[in-house]
Order: sequence, then C-alpha cells, then structure tokens
Amino acid sequence: MERLETRELVYFVAVAEELHFSRAAERLGMAQPPLSRAIARLERRMGVRLLDRSSRRVELTAAGHVFLDECRLLIQGLDAAVRRTQQADQPSRLVLAVRPGTGSGLLTQLLRSHDGTEPELVFTYDRAGALRDGSADVALLCLGSDDLTDLQTTEIAEEYPVALLPRDHRLARRAAVTIAELRRDTAYQDQCPPVGLDEILDRVALGRLVTVVGSAATDRLAREVVAIPVADLPATTLALGWPRKASRPEIAAFARTAQRVTADSERLPGTAA
Repeated sequence: MERLETRELVYFVAVAEELHFSRAAERLGMAQPPLSRAIARLERRMGVRLLDRSSRRVELTAAGHVFLDECRLLIQGLDAAVRRTQQADQPSRLVLAVRPGTGSGLLTQLLRSHDGTEPELVFTYDRAGALRDGSADVALLCLGSDDLTDLQTTEIAEEYPVALLPRDHRLARRAAVTIAELRRDTAYQDQCPPVGLDEILDRVALGRLVTVVGSAATDRLAREVVAIPVADLPATTLALGWPRKASRPEIAAFARTAQRVTADSERLPGTAA
C-alpha cells in the first residue's frame, strides 16, 4: 500500500468527528462528493471499513475509532514538528509554560540565574501538552499529576497548597482550612483563571475569587490577601520539563540553570522556593 497523505487523515478526522459528510465538507471548505470519494478510496487502500453509512446516519466502526485516535496523534505530531522547526529558526526565542498562580520567587531565581535567552511566559494548565504540541520549549511541571515518561525532567522545588483569601474572609484567621470548607464559598474555583499571579491576587482582594495555589505564590501577597495552608491536600514536587528529543542548545542551557538553582538552594538551609 502506498503511504497515506496528510490530507487524507484530515479528511477522515473531519468526517469522524462530524459523523455527517455535508458538515464535514463544509468544515473543510470543499464539496461533499469529492470528500465522499476520498473516504471511500481511503478505505479501499487500507482494506478496512472505517465507517458504517446509511441514509440516516454515519457511524464509526471499531477500526474507525482506532484510526481516529491514531490520526489525531499523527496530525498533532506533525503540527508540533512544524512549530518546533519554526522556533528553531528563531534561536533567541524560548517559551516557558507555567501554571496560573505560580509564584514569582522560583521564577525570579530561574530567570535571574540564567545568562542566556530570557524565556517568554505562557500560562496554561496543560503544561505537558504545551511541550508535546511545540507551543512551549520548557515547562514547570508537577510530578505525579500526569504521565511524563516521554519528557525529560529535573526536580527543582517542593510546594505546599495554600488557599488565597481576602483578609476579611471568615476563614482568614484559621491556621489551616479544608477543601470542603473552601467549596462552600461561592467565589471558590478549583482552578485559578489562566492569568498571571498579580491579576489573581487582585480578584481575591476584591472578593471575587477564592482559590488554591502553591506556596511559592506567598512571596507576592498583597496586603488585602492572606494565604492559609490547605490541610487535606498533599505537597507537590515541581520539576522543569522539556521534550526528550529537544536538541536546541537554549533548552539545555535553561535546564542546566534550573539544576544549578536547585543545587544552590539545597546547600542553603532555609532557602525557600
């Protein structure tokens, strides 16, 4: 069998997601008959029925479900390869993905200690995904929360969960709080908004947000905001991660900076991340 073309994968994904040839054709910006012929030709070439068709509906076969998952991975991998190649053509650019609510102490240590290109910051909850799809070069990750076996990591700090509360909040004078207590507050959000720490603190101070962040964020607390330990959430280990196959020297240099900062902190008892 001749190797499949990328456009064939794109065509199939559109049909498989829409389960309707007309909608898929509209999504792709093409007429329906050529799309139907392309899918039929794909099935003949593969020797597998991917779709069950009737006058009323289109459904994926068992083989179609498998092929859809594989196509998505291949297309994502191709997109990531293009982004990483484009970034390689701009060697001065380095993108660091961080979780919303990340404190400035650790970031400041990393950035001040790094002699090379200063990274651009991207706030996202899916930091590992940002590395995989090429939208970030390095990321601050929480070990144990995701499967990171395809990434290279180096541990850099340990964080403890704290709740950010307005100073006049009913729980603000407590030594510790629980998630159940926080969830009774209408302003509570399980995840921080995908914005920088300054904006998060502003929302908390105004009484519009109650949320949980890592203890590294406490170095930036405003006067109107307090951080209370969350008793029933575990500590997390922060690590710097990057794709195992990354070959850009800027990534390796930043990883060495992180390792050096970690080693310096371990030699200085009482140094906080």
